[in-house]
Amino acid sequence: MITTLEWTPEGVLFIDQTRLPMEEVYVTCRTYQEVAVAIRDMIVRGAPAIGVAAAMGVALGVRDSSAKDVPSLRADLEQISKVIGATRPTAVNLFWAIRRMQETFESLAAKSIDQIKAAMVAEARQMHVEDIAANKAMGRHGATLMPASGGVLTHCNAGALATCGYGTALGVIRAAIEAGKNIHVYADETRPFLQGARLTTWELTKDGIPTTLIADNMAGTMMRLGKIQAVVVGADRIASNGDVANKIGTYSVAVLAKEHAIPFYVAAPWSTVDMSMKSGDEIPIEERARQEITHHGGKQMAPDAVLVENPAFDVTPAKYVTAIITERGIAKTPYGEAMKALESAETVKA
Repeated sequence: MITTLEWTPEGVLFIDQTRLPMEEVYVTCRTYQEVAVAIRDMIVRGAPAIGVAAAMGVALGVRDSSAKDVPSLRADLEQISKVIGATRPTAVNLFWAIRRMQETFESLAAKSIDQIKAAMVAEARQMHVEDIAANKAMGRHGATLMPASGGVLTHCNAGALATCGYGTALGVIRAAIEAGKNIHVYADETRPFLQGARLTTWELTKDGIPTTLIADNMAGTMMRLGKIQAVVVGADRIASNGDVANKIGTYSVAVLAKEHAIPFYVAAPWSTVDMSMKSGDEIPIEERARQEITHHGGKQMAPDAVLVENPAFDVTPAKYVTAIITERGIAKTPYGEAMKALESAETVKA
């Protein structure tokens, strides 16, 4: 299994996803500030992986704090949380993880400093275990929705590299193949950061799963030619009404799927669902550096004077989503009711 991130005594170990697919390089972040940089610079990316990375960053900062009493340690925790929370605004898992670590701290406030530090590390490591368990449960649920045979399109990378292992959207595909279904994956390249070309194809070919890479603007043609029987993507935040924020370009794929009567599925852990958001209109969208658009492979591709917009995510309205797959079960329209039902459902035990 691919090691996306891992807790070690020296710090948090990450596979550097900016170096894939040509180089498989691992880096160790020894401070919470280094973890924050790894999240911001997309050394680690994907909402579930970002969440666990944030938890491990918080645990690392608390473990190495020189605070002599609980109030001082709490003050350090607040600063650590602020730094890590400022890295990526769209992925709600980041804030979910920080909040869970803060709640863990408060539940231990009567303990000794050493006990608090040990428990914070244990909590972050437990979240790693839980993420893999959630992905496998998602895979089991989602596999039932996949065609017995045919092409499945995915956008961006929602696989082992976006999680602690197995994957969300790619976990559904993996589970379907393990169940005996004959799936051929079509992977959008996913401009401008090319997560589909660089990451999805790398991990699927590594697993021996038949995969065809296509440019983003080829998806409609592949659908019209009958090569796509289903679409499955991940998510970075899901509103309570079923609107989905995911990598830029997802909305276009969903509209195309609707036009061609192809089911469009979203696979994400429950931690990606933000029940406080009434609709996708409330989801903050990260704007990234213009150089991601104007440059490619270190070479400038556009004139200096051109204006650039580079939103990292878009929002797909719930009307285009056939089903949302979580570890707690599958939600279908009407999403307002379905999401409330899943909210009260029992979570997966690791």
